[in-house]
Amino acid sequence: MNFKQLGLSDDLIKILNKSGIADPTPIQKQSIPQIIDGKDVIAEAATGTGKTLAFLLPLLENINPKSNEIQALILTPTRELAIQITNEANKLKEFNDISILPVYGGKDIASQLKKLNNNIHLIIATPGRLLDHLERKTIDLSKLKTFILDEADQMLLMGFKNEVESIISKMPRKKQILCFSATIDSSVKKLAYRYMKNPIEVFIKQNDIALDAIEQDIVETTDRKKRDALCKVLDEDNPFMAIIFCRTKRRVDELEAVLHTRKYNCEKLHSDIPQNKRERIMKSFRNAEIQYLIATDVAARGLDINGITHIYNYDIPESVESYIHRIGRTGRAGESGYTCMFIDPKNIKDVNEIEDVIGFKIRRRNVEI
Repeated sequence: MNFKQLGLSDDLIKILNKSGIADPTPIQKQSIPQIIDGKDVIAEAATGTGKTLAFLLPLLENINPKSNEIQALILTPTRELAIQITNEANKLKEFNDISILPVYGGKDIASQLKKLNNNIHLIIATPGRLLDHLERKTIDLSKLKTFILDEADQMLLMGFKNEVESIISKMPRKKQILCFSATIDSSVKKLAYRYMKNPIEVFIKQNDIALDAIEQDIVETTDRKKRDALCKVLDEDNPFMAIIFCRTKRRVDELEAVLHTRKYNCEKLHSDIPQNKRERIMKSFRNAEIQYLIATDVAARGLDINGITHIYNYDIPESVESYIHRIGRTGRAGESGYTCMFIDPKNIKDVNEIEDVIGFKIRRRNVEI
């Protein structure tokens, strides 16, 4: 099934082709026709499966540029995601006059207010700054037609449930709701079903993610020797671009300080870093000016960056899903990828669980320190 058969216009398909996108992914095939048709959709798919385009394409298809009302809102948990989705949307709108406004903290609110005096069709926002505008009555959602809750599980994990409900209360009762998430757990379902009307459920199995394109290794070490083991692996691999995942912000800080001292080209990314600095770091990483990005799961959530060749799990992920999401950032678009996880004896049970789900025993890599 191609994009034309899914109901997209020739103009949108031309833009996709220009970007080298010819065939829809499973999430796009299942979601796009339902969204164009005005149905509520609850969709589960990991990062890297094309879910941003799965809601952006039909959204842009349905927006009426001649109307001067806010017709659609995409709510996302982090500023990085809001920026990323805005960039994607701006690439797709060249064929019409759809006006897009990103609304997130760390940006000058006065300039956002000035832009709001113009005709805005689509808002891409984080909860805090959007609520600020709603309370000031500088944003009016009363004519909203479509509401997208992106990375819903992360939104709830970060404690935004009350903010989301408060934002929904400012919308008309009759609207289309789309809920996209890497994992649809009971708390996400509870929130979604409270507001949705007979939603279509779309579930992309983890097996549909091309794990076979990713070479996976484990290094067995101890927490004391982990840094030296990581550095030895980085020196042996010398990857083009890599993300190194740590469990906490503190672990990110500590590892980044060590790698900087040892002269690695690296930067850290977590929620305590000021917004303008995070944007600069992400821009440099996208431009391949930084070799290693050291990050927490929350900071890297949803970031879709081309060219990542290696993923290093310095700390074991909290769940099998998290492992699959992390490593799914490499091995994209037919390219091969490599991932290496550093474990100590207390992690064996978690490793067994990961191996059970992916269906094979991960190769052990010998590192001599």
